[in-house]
Amino acid sequence: MSKIKIFSLGGLNENGKNMYVVEVDKDIFIFDAGLKYDNDRNLGIDYIIPNMEYLINNRKRIKGVFLTHGHDSNMGAVPDLLDNIPEVNIYATKLTMEILKNKLNGIDYSKYHLNEIKAHTKLNFGKNSIFPINVTHSIPDAVCYVLYTKDGAIVYTGDFTIDATMIENYKTDIGKLAYVGKQGVLCLLAESIYAENLGHTSPNNRVASFIREVLSKNENRIIATIMPAHFYRIQELFDEISKTHRKIIIMGKSLQLMINMAIKNGYLKINGDKIGDLTNINDKDCVILISDEKEKPFANLERIIKGYDKYIKLMETDTIFITEPSYAGIEKRMALIMDEIAMLGANAISLSSKKHLLHHASREDLMMMINLINPKYYFPVKGEYRHQYANAVIAEDMGIAKENIILKENGDVAYFVNGVLTPSNEHIEVDEVLIDGKTSEDVGDLVLKDREMLGSNGIVIISCTLDKKTKQIIGGPEILTRGFIYVKESQELLTETKEIARQAIEENIIPNSQRVDYSKIKTDVRDILGKFFYKETESKPMIITVIQEV
Repeated sequence: MSKIKIFSLGGLNENGKNMYVVEVDKDIFIFDAGLKYDNDRNLGIDYIIPNMEYLINNRKRIKGVFLTHGHDSNMGAVPDLLDNIPEVNIYATKLTMEILKNKLNGIDYSKYHLNEIKAHTKLNFGKNSIFPINVTHSIPDAVCYVLYTKDGAIVYTGDFTIDATMIENYKTDIGKLAYVGKQGVLCLLAESIYAENLGHTSPNNRVASFIREVLSKNENRIIATIMPAHFYRIQELFDEISKTHRKIIIMGKSLQLMINMAIKNGYLKINGDKIGDLTNINDKDCVILISDEKEKPFANLERIIKGYDKYIKLMETDTIFITEPSYAGIEKRMALIMDEIAMLGANAISLSSKKHLLHHASREDLMMMINLINPKYYFPVKGEYRHQYANAVIAEDMGIAKENIILKENGDVAYFVNGVLTPSNEHIEVDEVLIDGKTSEDVGDLVLKDREMLGSNGIVIISCTLDKKTKQIIGGPEILTRGFIYVKESQELLTETKEIARQAIEENIIPNSQRVDYSKIKTDVRDILGKFFYKETESKPMIITVIQEV
């Protein structure tokens, strides 16, 4: 019999950054390695990933990382993981692997262990095995994973919805899920994002009729924003535009590469004659597709609105069509964008977040999954804590005993001994790693505090020159400010600042001394001026003192 630990390094009580770890005795299996974007207080941070210290310290025990699908929230942290553990095995279906390779652009990914897998093909790892099953999501080749152990199966759904109209690469294999349920499932880990939504997500995840209405009611040029990895929505747009006389213009290199790759591999189907080029960009009846990245929501659209785009100039006859419903953290930004469009006299259309849903499991979808899998224990994952709690209530309504429903936060360990959940206070150290630019190093709280101070109160630079021999002041102090005060109206404050800085510097200089404690000078200037500025302006700018000798 086995000792099994299940915990999360990210994804619980939050949206994104999904990374779930299952330890079966000595073996470690990792499901998804995602990131999240910080849209609320984005102080130059590009994205956030889980702290992987635990995995680095136990790297020899890792059997593999198993990716459910090609969205950043589930696989965006893989390049950072490979930076830290290059020898780890990555397993993913064809499309997910293609997207990962695109993310590793410029890197020789042949040095990594990237393993393309197929749904319904078992992977053996000694006494344990992994079995991927197709599920329905907004991107093809999405799978859930079944980890077979001696004590029963552990199932991780990834992102899914139950939609009978989905075919080919989007189709859920209900029969396989039911078969797994009959074999005996120890624990089911199921997503929680839409657990508060009543009914099924379907048909509210399908918007073809809405797109058709937009195309028929707006005769002039349409500029549509799309998420590059939401293939189902892109296909819906292609299908409806193909029924009209309109041309499609795809803007942006990354979006073009993604769509071209998808068409080449059969994941998107479109008549090539319908795709136009830059010569069609001002045609009255064209549809321009621009990408809407979660990293910088509406950045491309905002560039067009402000008139900075090189090719697209917004006209009053244009219609802006936002093809994805708003999601947590983006509502305010979306409202501001809609306002800006209205001020320019253009038409703006967006999907309602109440009427139109993303491809995630609502209450009835989760009930069906629980019914098919019939787990002994239920572990709500992926979503804020209120979503996890709502998911737990669903499981209890389905007859799962309350003591068999596992509600945890990141790092909390669910511990099973011989197939029985055992009380445990074990906690894995977790944290967020803030990534800025191309560096894989954590930016850290101190840097963020500095950025917050600069953004809120600005900066004051004190520059002073000393004589190399006598150590007397021969130049300055000069004051340079940015983002602190309006200089033309604050000459009196600046004059007083110069005098206070001069006194603070002179008090730390011993005449004809061979040595000056520059560190003490900088500290004293910062402390004295900091109190002075707060008294006069109630602001706390960053104060930097520069001393040089000539």
